[in-house]
Amino acid sequence: MQRNTALYVLATDTSDEAVIAAAEAAQRQDAYLACLLLDNPPGRPYFVSGTTAFGSTAMPADWVDRLREARQAAETRAGEVSGLLTRSCCSGDVQYAVCAGADIRLLCAQRAKSCDIAQFADGLRDREDVFREALHGLLFQSPVPVIVNGAPFTRYSRIFLAWDSSLAASRAAHAALTYLRHAQEVVIGCFESSASDQRDGEDPGTDVAAWLSHHGCNVTLSQFPGGGQNVGHGIQQRAREAGADLVAMGAYGHSRLREAVFGGTTRTMIEQTDLPVLFAH
Repeated sequence: MQRNTALYVLATDTSDEAVIAAAEAAQRQDAYLACLLLDNPPGRPYFVSGTTAFGSTAMPADWVDRLREARQAAETRAGEVSGLLTRSCCSGDVQYAVCAGADIRLLCAQRAKSCDIAQFADGLRDREDVFREALHGLLFQSPVPVIVNGAPFTRYSRIFLAWDSSLAASRAAHAALTYLRHAQEVVIGCFESSASDQRDGEDPGTDVAAWLSHHGCNVTLSQFPGGGQNVGHGIQQRAREAGADLVAMGAYGHSRLREAVFGGTTRTMIEQTDLPVLFAH
């Protein structure tokens, strides 16, 4: 028996309805739902410098009590989520943590090592610190692809594969192969630019189109000139024109520093909330 495992990252305020929807989708596909419930700790102690050469750590008097309450709330909510999985007849488990920053990245990466794909609960991106750290931990420290804006275990009928001949794009194509095989149509959108140092020759995308055809995919290949347009916006426009219900693409083909300072395709696609996107790095 084959059973896929999805990492489902959620927060203490994720609704029962969202959990039940994910659990029921997992149950229908006989999949395993590995839930990771995350919450930020209360305002942390901070360093104060004074007129002397030495500083001191300032801690609110009730900080320990607030931290204990946050952990208790997370534990209680984890128990409730576990109960929802049981009532939905869903195979799964729930782990929880109250942490921030690098600890969120590490926990997500560790949990994802024994999963097939990672997804986020609806509304998690409203918890910006948790969403950002979880996403980066999964992309840079784990082996699995990540889907944002999509419901767990959704079947996608038309997929737009954003292709630019990079290693990240190739990894995304491999990571999305199960989805691509089951799609009614795969539209490969090539966004080659003169600045690219990795090209497919005069007909970019033909090799990956042939490879996917060998897997039985119904492939349409389209080549789009750069024209100075933001590639992220171009992907969104072309994916909508193609009627795609999922975009598969590589993440952070450039350095994270360059993306953070100048923006980039990955950042544009992460910030949009209309199209489900499968990322692989």
